[in-house]
Amino acid sequence: MAVTIAMISLGCAKNLINSEQMLCLLNEAGYRFTDSPDGADVAVVNTCGFIESAKMEAIDNIIELGALKKAGKLKKIVVAGCLAQRYQEELMTEMPEIDALVGVGSFDRICDVVAQVLAEWNPMEMGDIDAPLDETGRVLTTGPSWAYIKIADGCDNRCAYCVIPALRGRFRSRPMDRILEEARTLAASGIRELIVIAQDITRYGTDLDGKRHLAELLRALCAIPELEWIRLHYLYPDEIDDELIDVIAGEKKILHYLDIPIQHINDAILKRMNRRGTGGEIRALFRKLRARMPDLVLRTSLIAGLPGEGEAEFEELCDFLREAKIQRAGVFPYSPEEGTPAADMERPDEDTANRRAELILDLQSRVMDEFNQSRIGTVERVLCLGYDRISEYWFGRSYAESPDVDGLIWFTGKGLRADAFFDVLLTGDLGGDMVGEKVGDE
Repeated sequence: MAVTIAMISLGCAKNLINSEQMLCLLNEAGYRFTDSPDGADVAVVNTCGFIESAKMEAIDNIIELGALKKAGKLKKIVVAGCLAQRYQEELMTEMPEIDALVGVGSFDRICDVVAQVLAEWNPMEMGDIDAPLDETGRVLTTGPSWAYIKIADGCDNRCAYCVIPALRGRFRSRPMDRILEEARTLAASGIRELIVIAQDITRYGTDLDGKRHLAELLRALCAIPELEWIRLHYLYPDEIDDELIDVIAGEKKILHYLDIPIQHINDAILKRMNRRGTGGEIRALFRKLRARMPDLVLRTSLIAGLPGEGEAEFEELCDFLREAKIQRAGVFPYSPEEGTPAADMERPDEDTANRRAELILDLQSRVMDEFNQSRIGTVERVLCLGYDRISEYWFGRSYAESPDVDGLIWFTGKGLRADAFFDVLLTGDLGGDMVGEKVGDE
């Protein structure tokens, strides 16, 4: 009887791609997959170890898997990814239910690891996190009409609060020909929306010859006939130059939705956190982008309670958010991470950080409500993702909604089907999601 594997992928989209690569290798090795770890031979949990909440989610999952194992409903547990990379000794010592660890640099060893745990070994694979990126294939878990494509891994930005360079290694770009080859394969398989990701896509190519090559890559992606949408995630603000803006504004396939994490707006905090650029430069960038693309939807990440944030600095951030009206935002209370410079700096207490994060979320919810109200009565192109039998509505996303982080558009109409594009008249706001009706032909 074939060995069954349950894959649990936690964390970001970049982690999901590593999970998809492991699935591809395991599939080629002849393993079978199951959606539930209950009854599986091996559960592989690909973890995030970036911030406290992500670490706790990973640990909770491991504990649940351990309970299944103790009850005889699961044979082996393999922990992969960032948590395994960061806490290798602690995990093997304090969580005896774990049978093996696979670090960030060793995803390609997953088949050997599974074979070893089934043979009652307890391997710990920790490869070179600075090695060139593995070009392993993937078993897509998104789509079938959309997918992520990772163009680089690692990070050289060295923000003072961030542990990612220690987990993911230095910034390494994939060769452009390999990216384009993968993109063409995805497009030929039915992918219509491609989401370009990395820790910082604006640095693409700088490790190869010192020059930015994202604009060149985007032009080449736009030339793939089958692709209809190209979405960009994680652009570092000071790396966005006029050439890149021209490409984003001028290429019809590139969605006017940009994810630009800024974390804060106060100059002193940005400098202390080793963020390049100033608050004034961020403001100027956002004004320039919106002047070129009036329909632009901005997404950002914000951290409340960073070291050095007093009431004045926090109020400056709130004033900026009221002024900038960023439509999408991920808001996090500061989580001091051991091994980072910021962890040793004086900072607001945890309660203050949490309270400030809640205040920003409340402020941002009003901005989002205003944005959604402004969309009522407009017609937007929507990628239909499926049908909900309970509500009897179809659902999908427009350019303004990115998967997993934003809401959905729920709509009705004749001749609808999943994985196709339709024009939808937006008629209402449903608690953050939009509702509408199909108009015209497909």
